[in-house]
Amino acid sequence: MSDLLKHYFEKLMALGPAAAEGRRAFRYVGQLIDLSGDFGREDGTERALQLLDELSKRKLTARQAALLEYFRANAWSNRYAVVRRTADLAWGWEQPELQKQVFHLRRAAGGPGFAKLPSVRRCQVLTNLGNLLRTVGRSVEAVATWSRALTHDPRFGMALGNRGYGLMHYAENLYDPGHRGVFLYFAHLDLSAAVSGNARFEKAGGKGPKAFFAGKKSEIELVLDLKTARRRVKMDGYPLGSSRAERRYRMWALQERLFLNPLNDLGAHSIAARDILSLPDFVTPLGESPTLIGFFNQMKQEYVSARWLLFEGLHSARVHFSDRQVTLHNTLDFPSYSLAVEKTKDAYRAAYSLFDKIAFFLNDYAALKVDLNKVYFKSIWYPTKGAVAGVRDEFRNARNLPLRGLYWVSKDLFEPAIQEAMEPEAKALYAIRNHLEHRYLKLHDIAVPQTGNETYDKMWIDRLAFSLQRDEFEAKTLHVLKLARAALIYLSLAMHREERRRDAGKPDEIRAPMLLPTLEDRWRR
Repeated sequence: MSDLLKHYFEKLMALGPAAAEGRRAFRYVGQLIDLSGDFGREDGTERALQLLDELSKRKLTARQAALLEYFRANAWSNRYAVVRRTADLAWGWEQPELQKQVFHLRRAAGGPGFAKLPSVRRCQVLTNLGNLLRTVGRSVEAVATWSRALTHDPRFGMALGNRGYGLMHYAENLYDPGHRGVFLYFAHLDLSAAVSGNARFEKAGGKGPKAFFAGKKSEIELVLDLKTARRRVKMDGYPLGSSRAERRYRMWALQERLFLNPLNDLGAHSIAARDILSLPDFVTPLGESPTLIGFFNQMKQEYVSARWLLFEGLHSARVHFSDRQVTLHNTLDFPSYSLAVEKTKDAYRAAYSLFDKIAFFLNDYAALKVDLNKVYFKSIWYPTKGAVAGVRDEFRNARNLPLRGLYWVSKDLFEPAIQEAMEPEAKALYAIRNHLEHRYLKLHDIAVPQTGNETYDKMWIDRLAFSLQRDEFEAKTLHVLKLARAALIYLSLAMHREERRRDAGKPDEIRAPMLLPTLEDRWRR
């Protein structure tokens, strides 16, 4: 550290909450975080977090609140760099420093101030978040997050390059060789864009990142015949159904990335408008029935039915005849009652219930021997002593990225016994499910305006209800459905990875294939 930088660093360390106002205060804290990271000064990172806590007590604008969360994530990134120096440590399943980063970046990206940030800052927030999700094995959400970053600046080099690198990771875990080739082709497109002169980088033209991305691009060129891929990869032009209603539904599902098909993560291409995700080839004892296949079939059917229910709930334009002549009283708080509303509620229930079913599947496949009455998605990862005992040995020692991704999906959910979650809305999502199943969830077309008159306002508060505006509930239902989709994909890919590991240990084992036909559509009445 030069004497000049050292002097400036110490000056930043000495800053108090009153040392600067407005933008200058945030600029100083941001510089302190950057310098602390550059020079490995944990005391600087600790001081920056203290200053951010002090700043959070001020009356901040929405933009400043978003920026504060971004800086908090950067400070935790400094700590992560210190404690995860080796590959073995980076493979640890429990990484509190990384979890803190995800939490604060989500707070930054999900708050009202995000839209008020400059486009480059929005890209930074989302690119960093995508990188973290890739690190923990959540490739599905990582790709979607980088894609979101590129909607703010299609030429943002770090988002392009990291999405290409992330697609390479995704491809490594796919069981379908055809899909692997398509993913590598798209990865090459992104990496080529990232190293081109058209890409925008923040620092010194992105020399370091460009060199890394160029290296990954070359790796793909060693294993993929690009000339053949350009000729054969056809993503669009496939039929979406025989009726206008079906085409509308499938286009919506494509655009929301809701098909159980990894190709849908590459975009709204018509080739992906089929739910083709299945379990990979796996080995069972001779004579055992295809139980796991049947269970996965059931989870898929529940998912696609929930997806349709949500679509109908979102796009219902008429009063259904089943709602006619049903006497309901207007409670004057703009209540929302209809078959469409109940379909959306059922979609939420079905999607949320899939997580515990995935745990039930894992309990059998991984031979965990957990009491069937105590199998829950949030707790299946821990021995009987609970989360304080750490992750089970069966998982902790597995270098299975999709499986680790599934574990980190569980961190997005809230359970009273394991309260910590990295999704800012986790408690709300849990409360909605709890009230749907056991209590009273009330939806409103619009929120009743609050006047400030306590006596008057109290009249319009339903004291037994968990109240939400209908559009807010619909957004949360879509979020849970996407999370369930990602979890089902990770389950299949994790099983593929595990089967490869098991195969490596039994090279001389004799096996007899068992091929199952697919159910024809005409049988599904």
